Amino acid sequence: MINSKEFVKTLRKNDILFASGIPDSMTKDLCFEIEKQYNNNHVRCANEGSAIAEAIGFYLKKKKLPLVYMQNSGLGNAINPIISLAHKKIFNIPLFLIIGWRGELGKDIKDEPQHIKQGEVTKNFLNNLDIIYEIIDAKSDFKKKILKLKKISLKKKRIVALLIRKNSFENKKNYKTQKEKLPTREQALKCLVNEIPKNSIVVSTTGILSRELHEINNYMKKINNFMCVGGMGHASSIASGIAKNTKKKVFCFDGDGAFTMHLGSLTTTSKNKNLVHVVFNNGSHESVGGQKTSSNGLKLFKIASTLGYNYHFRCTKIDDVKKLIKLALKKIKVTF
Repeated sequence: MINSKEFVKTLRKNDILFASGIPDSMTKDLCFEIEKQYNNNHVRCANEGSAIAEAIGFYLKKKKLPLVYMQNSGLGNAINPIISLAHKKIFNIPLFLIIGWRGELGKDIKDEPQHIKQGEVTKNFLNNLDIIYEIIDAKSDFKKKILKLKKISLKKKRIVALLIRKNSFENKKNYKTQKEKLPTREQALKCLVNEIPKNSIVVSTTGILSRELHEINNYMKKINNFMCVGGMGHASSIASGIAKNTKKKVFCFDGDGAFTMHLGSLTTTSKNKNLVHVVFNNGSHESVGGQKTSSNGLKLFKIASTLGYNYHFRCTKIDDVKKLIKLALKKIKVTF
C-alpha cells in the first residue's frame, strides 16, 4: 500500500503547496497527513464546491497549482465551479484533484449500495468535465503519475485528477473523541426514540448516525425512518419537504458536518413550524475517519437562531435531551 507521508511529500516536492477539501473514508490517513504537512496552507471546507473555489482563489493570487481532495460522491457539489469557472473555456484554471473512487465495479471490490451508481459513472463524469485523470492503486508508481499530471496541468492550464482505488493507501488513524465529557450519539438517539411519539416521522442523516438509528429502531420498532444513506447535507431539506405536507411533528436527526454542508438551505427548513431539527455535534466527520469539520468549535444552536429557528437549545446531558425533546413536542414553532 502507498505510504501517505511519502505521497504528500511528493506533492509538495512538485510545488503543489496548497490544499483544500472534504475527507474520504478510503483515504483517511492521507487526509490526516495533508492536514499535518500543509498546516496553514490547508483549508477544511464545508463542501466540495467550496473547496474548488478556495483552490481557484489560491491560483489567482499565487499562480501555483493547488490541490483539492474529495470522495467521488462530492463531484456533484464540485461540478458548478469546475464547469462554470475553472474550465478551459472559461478562466482556464489548473487544479490538481485527488478523488476517492467509491463504488468502483469489479469482482473483488464491494461497497455500500449508495456508492454503486456513483462509482459506475465516475469516469464518465471526469471525461465529460474535460478532466485528465490517472488511476492509482496500491502498486502504482504514484511519483511518476503525480509528476505527469502536474506537467500537463500547468502546461495546458487543465484540471487533472488522481482517481484512487479502494485499499490504495495505508489507514492508521483512529477517531478521537472530544475532550468534553458528553453522552455518546447512540445514548442520545436511544433517549430521543424513547421520548418521541410512536410512529413519528424521522429523517436521519448520512453516516454512522443512520446505521445506529436503524439498529435501535429494529429493536424498538417505534418510528417511521427515512435514512439518507447518500446525499450528505440534504436530510434537513427532505424533512422540510415532508413537514410542509403534514400537520404531524417531523424530526430531522442530523450531523454537524452535514448541517454545515448546505447551510443556506436552512433558511427554508426553518420556516416549518412542525419541524424539530436535532444536530449531533461531535466536531468531526466520524464516518470517514474523524477529521475535524469546518464548523468545529462553533455554537451551532446560535447559528440556528440567526437562520430563523424560533427555539434553539444545546444539550450536554441525557437529562437535557429528555427535558428539551418534551419541550419541543409542545412548541408550535420550529425547534432546533
